[in-house]
Amino acid sequence: MQLNTTGIVSKPHGTGGFMDPERIVAGFGLMEGMRVTDFGSGAGYFTILMAKRVRESGVVTAVDIMESSLETLRTKAKMEGLSNIQTIRANLEVLGGSGLAESSQDVVLLANILFQNTDRHSILMEARRVLKPGGSLIVIDWRKGTGGFGPPDDLRTDENDMKQLVLISDGLQFLSEIDAGVFHYGMIFRKI
Repeated sequence: MQLNTTGIVSKPHGTGGFMDPERIVAGFGLMEGMRVTDFGSGAGYFTILMAKRVRESGVVTAVDIMESSLETLRTKAKMEGLSNIQTIRANLEVLGGSGLAESSQDVVLLANILFQNTDRHSILMEARRVLKPGGSLIVIDWRKGTGGFGPPDDLRTDENDMKQLVLISDGLQFLSEIDAGVFHYGMIFRKI
């Protein structure tokens, strides 16, 4: 097993450890043909799994600021035989920075990205901008006080504070929690 910067311990198939991406993605409610975006995709643990769920008629767009991460993801997608993944190198702290059309996405995933950024509000506004009405915003981030794995506690946002931060973005409502394991919390919001 190998620890990466997103706090996911990768096994041969990219699952297990701090988080179980396959189990978590199964709770996203993804359907064939959906348009999904993975903001801060990194090497694409979630991207690959979501692309398999939306099938060839769907599209998953991976957005990250690191070209090296996107290149790793493109290699993985090719090895998996997936042609429904697009990659965009972008700064998500800029409104419109993703390059995606307004109200174009069924789901936007923010997994282990917000703790790394000082301008969380701008990232949330960009996510809301690209979501279709009725679309889902999924936030997964590090729990405070869970020990020495992952980022320092002062970079983590308490679950209730995160919920309030998301709800400040007008037009989003809290839907449900996701079991993201011991070290992470997960929440689903809907664009209204």
